[in-house]
Amino acid sequence: MFKPWKFLSIAAAVIVSALPISHARTSNEVTDVKTQTQPNIIFIFADDLGYGDISSFGAIDINTPNIDQLGEQGIKFTNFYSAANICTPSRASLLTGRHSVRMGISAVFAEDSPNGMPLSEITIAEALKPQGYKTGMVGKWHLGHQDRFMPWNQGFEEFYGVPYSNDMASFFWYENQEITYTEIDQQYLTKRYTDKAIDFIDRHQHQPFFLYLAHNMPHVPLYASPEFLGSSERGLYGDVVQELDWSVGEIINTLKEKGLWENTLLVFTSDNGPWLMMGDDGGSAGELRNGKMTTFDGGHRVPTVAHWPAGIKPRQYDGVLSMLDWFPTFVELSGGSLPTDREIDGHNITRVLSGENENQEGVYVYFDRLNKQVQAVRKGNFKLKLAHGLGLNIYTGNGIIANMTAYSHPLLLIDLTKDPFESENLADQYPEKVAELKAIIAKHQSITPEQRWLLMGGTASDKKGYGAFFTTLGVIALISLIMLIGIIYGVFKLLKHGFRRIKLSRQQSSN
Repeated sequence: MFKPWKFLSIAAAVIVSALPISHARTSNEVTDVKTQTQPNIIFIFADDLGYGDISSFGAIDINTPNIDQLGEQGIKFTNFYSAANICTPSRASLLTGRHSVRMGISAVFAEDSPNGMPLSEITIAEALKPQGYKTGMVGKWHLGHQDRFMPWNQGFEEFYGVPYSNDMASFFWYENQEITYTEIDQQYLTKRYTDKAIDFIDRHQHQPFFLYLAHNMPHVPLYASPEFLGSSERGLYGDVVQELDWSVGEIINTLKEKGLWENTLLVFTSDNGPWLMMGDDGGSAGELRNGKMTTFDGGHRVPTVAHWPAGIKPRQYDGVLSMLDWFPTFVELSGGSLPTDREIDGHNITRVLSGENENQEGVYVYFDRLNKQVQAVRKGNFKLKLAHGLGLNIYTGNGIIANMTAYSHPLLLIDLTKDPFESENLADQYPEKVAELKAIIAKHQSITPEQRWLLMGGTASDKKGYGAFFTTLGVIALISLIMLIGIIYGVFKLLKHGFRRIKLSRQQSSN
């Protein structure tokens, strides 16, 4: 792979050899050549933001001009996938470039869980530090809140934020390794993160840096600062997203003011799809089917844009990529090398960013968080989803109860370019494609956890906005009860009818 900073270093060495000794560069000066060519990297993560919640991805009631600008002047990825359909596994895969199932992580760490992402994993921060990068994180961690699992033990030199989701108990603020035991006013949380991110950029503007900014919003419970309340046409959820867009704008302005805009790779995306069970507080998957916690595309495909004037060819990219790809890409851009003692599941996409590779037919596998196995795979235009559930199909469009369909369907083959809602089953028409994709699933099905974690239950926490969730659980429980009563009644009628026939048969025999 061609590395411009290495070329410059070699060229500099050749020039030095031809100069008088008194004019030769020191080793530190040669290192500066590499430093100047390494891009700064800022990765902005939203929480539970849906594919249909950004205006450039189809939202008509939420205005996101700053995020849209990144896509218009950089790359808008239309088929970019998270690494999982829930929070903790997605974040673990982002930072390591590895399927979270390899780490034994398939669910969300609770606020009283004793475990976290294994320290043996190598994060982006740990990979970039040896290349001279300052590494900082602002926001939500959620990869283990015990001290040994916190960001400062995973390669981040600075950490300002919270240990996990904003609906969990003991939700306190960390200033590096110091915890403040006072309640966080969440209506100012997005602004607080933005201020900390800008401060980090300001203090480290003269050297390459990696900043991981992981917002808590728009995860339920929703909070927006007073000036953004009522600013959108989609209620509180839209207000929250528009404040996130404001935050992106503040970072853009800071980079331009500091002269860092041209050589900063800025990525904005979401950890997984929208939590549709939360009703109006849960976001939208747009044209995609279902959302968070399902293996339909609404749970895995996320709005993603990237901007880097020095290294990106501006355009829309429709190829299949995933969150796993950022780790090897960032390592390549930093001048580092990938670890050779473990499997890295992501792929280096520097040539995609630059426009050199436009025809890559990507593959994405959808792990099911419930059984920790692959439930579906996409290659190019086609997605194969294995049969699942008992055949029950209670469907109400894209509403609250629609998530039940994620667990009840036959084998599905979908052409996602023509059918993003995954409604037309082509399995019978393309048996060769079914066989090809089944083979890919079988290959990934062999991935087993290297260790397993005990996930404990939660304690008292902030459940503001959970009304739709509890309503859904109630409806599901009621439907299940009615079905159970129906089954019991049906069995009773069958037995009664059977006994009656036996009785009649005996009477006829006696006569």
